[in-house]
Amino acid sequence: MFNRLCIIGVGLIGGSIARAARRQGLCNNIVGYGRPQDEQNLQMAKRLGVIDGYTLELAEAAREADCVVIATPVASIESIFARLKPLWSDDAIYTDVGSTKGSVIAAAERIFGVVPDNLVPAHPIAGAENSGVTASVDDLFMNKRLIITPVDNTSPEAVQKIQGFWERMGALVSVMDVQHHDGVLAATSHLPHILAFALVDMLGHKDEQSEIFKYAAGGFKDFTRIASSDPTMWQDICAANKDEIIPLIEQLKGELDKIQHLLETNDARQLFETFTYARNARQRFLDQFDNTHMSKSITFYVQPGGKLQGEARVPGDKSMSHRSIMLGSLAEGVTHVKGFLEAEDALATLQAFRDMGVAIEGPVNGELTIHGVGKHGLKAPKNDLYLGNSGTSMRLLSGLLAGQAFNSVLTGDKSLSGRPMKRVTEPLAAMGADIKTTERGTAPLQITGRAGQLTGIDYAMPIASAQVKSCLLLAGMYAQGVTTVTEPAPTRDHTERMLTGFNYPVKQEGNKVSITAEGHLTATDIDVPSDISSAAFFLVGASIAPGSDLLLKHVGVNPTRTGVIDILRLMGANIEVLNERTVGGEPVADLHVVYSPLKGIDIPEHLVPLAIDEFPVLFVAAACAEGQTRLTGAEELRVKESDRIQVMADGLQILGVDAQSTEDGMIIQGGPIGGGEVISHGDHRIAMSFSIAGLRANAPITVHDCENVNTSFPEFRDLAKRLGLDLVCKEEE
Repeated sequence: MFNRLCIIGVGLIGGSIARAARRQGLCNNIVGYGRPQDEQNLQMAKRLGVIDGYTLELAEAAREADCVVIATPVASIESIFARLKPLWSDDAIYTDVGSTKGSVIAAAERIFGVVPDNLVPAHPIAGAENSGVTASVDDLFMNKRLIITPVDNTSPEAVQKIQGFWERMGALVSVMDVQHHDGVLAATSHLPHILAFALVDMLGHKDEQSEIFKYAAGGFKDFTRIASSDPTMWQDICAANKDEIIPLIEQLKGELDKIQHLLETNDARQLFETFTYARNARQRFLDQFDNTHMSKSITFYVQPGGKLQGEARVPGDKSMSHRSIMLGSLAEGVTHVKGFLEAEDALATLQAFRDMGVAIEGPVNGELTIHGVGKHGLKAPKNDLYLGNSGTSMRLLSGLLAGQAFNSVLTGDKSLSGRPMKRVTEPLAAMGADIKTTERGTAPLQITGRAGQLTGIDYAMPIASAQVKSCLLLAGMYAQGVTTVTEPAPTRDHTERMLTGFNYPVKQEGNKVSITAEGHLTATDIDVPSDISSAAFFLVGASIAPGSDLLLKHVGVNPTRTGVIDILRLMGANIEVLNERTVGGEPVADLHVVYSPLKGIDIPEHLVPLAIDEFPVLFVAAACAEGQTRLTGAEELRVKESDRIQVMADGLQILGVDAQSTEDGMIIQGGPIGGGEVISHGDHRIAMSFSIAGLRANAPITVHDCENVNTSFPEFRDLAKRLGLDLVCKEEE
């Protein structure tokens, strides 16, 4: 890539660049430059093989170099520019690693009059507590962020080459304008360092400092770790970026004043809300951070054989957990929820409503208290609403928010951002909604609130979908006239049932459901049944593993959700529905399942919408059945968290199963299941389904990319092991 690489300042960063460039073969010769007082460090760099040679003369170092990296503190960059000016070559590319970019640009303008077009400002967000070339490593930038901040006249070719240089060293490169970079880094790096320095400075000057530090817990050590950083470097950084840092300090003072006031007035509830929002905001950051390539992946290792025995209660129904938050928030009064699913998808919905001003206590052991704000009481969120992997949250909220008096933006993780949203945005547009998507019809969704401007429609859904139906019903609560949705086949009716439970008028006639804006929601108590979609993995597992005898308690058996039971029974499964009762308007029962040999069937199409989420594990049941199983009419499976038809077909084939995908389903010939390595493609149901397949496998199964199991069923691993599945979960790079 480069013939001669010149590094000005061969310390931790400069030395790590040299090591990484050498390892990746990005240059033929590396020369280091430093001041006379740096000579001992330069000698060490050469002795360690970090650089090929060094010089104390800048002209000699820069001569014939086709890339010059300035890896010095930001305060010295202007003087470096001044000394480089008479040596500047149009044939070289110049870049830096300073953590403030406005000061670098300003220094270049002062020295050169205009920023040279072959200067590419850059900032690797990487470092270590130790400094000097002896601390340098060749993987310091691996999977770390690197921000390039070109100006208007920066050469695109130079930017492209520097970007490629960093990417080949393992960095994740972003391009950002200078001011945006300095603002972001002031908030996420510079201010935290100032806080750590200030706290330790304050405590260090107290008379009782020995006692303070003696009894400091691990949290103090973690929080103040960055106060071990180089004071000279941070003095330079803070001085260079003070215009961005000072306003943040003023905002922080205001936040501390607010907390002081809450303590003085004993406002425990508001203090709880402040802390809860902060905790959840941090978790959202971690969730988004973990969705980059920087996160560790989770792999399931499943040993063959076993049986499922005992009894269990699987977590609460995800669909109802979502809706309890949404309708409880819009209700007048206080709603208490039990059995709430404390998984990432449902928590994403909870956080979205907190961001819109709803006070929600919990969850603690599946219990929530929602202080409803009324149908028109939501407030504009300060930031985008991040919904993680939850398609239910995004599709239902798009309808709910279309009729609000404020604008909003819905975002999600990589998987959710690739899922189609036109199925809801197009009928919403017919109601007068203003929602912009990407060209592909995917998130982020930019929603312009049109309070009082939506009009009810009569919509015949081309494909049965509870999410589309629920989205339009929620929009209909804010539309003029009547909104009617006609289903081509029955889908889950949790929204209609829960609206009725909140005393909101909903009219149902056959396959039609209608709603108007003439109503309000009254707070109620909700007991969320166990999720039959989660129970399905164990229903199938016990049905395919000889010797299994399992009781699943308090499972929701809403007739729009029991397709999995009906299909398994048609295949010969031995499933009893016991102790049927009604809890909060929803039918609930205990399910007793005992192993029974299965046979292949043609799955009736009228059952497909009633088991749409359970088909990945039903494909496993089909693989264990005698004869052929054929599924048709399930094209919706191709646009779930993954293309569940193709991903399951590919995985089953790896395990030796004759599984052939079709446009709208699959044909599976039952037979033995072997071992192998399969990929879930970030789809939680795929990961859990292939894990269950291990009960009938004749060799170990490894399932990669299982992180998203936490979106719907974080207890799956422990529960499956307790009931008899030999599963080990490992975090891996």
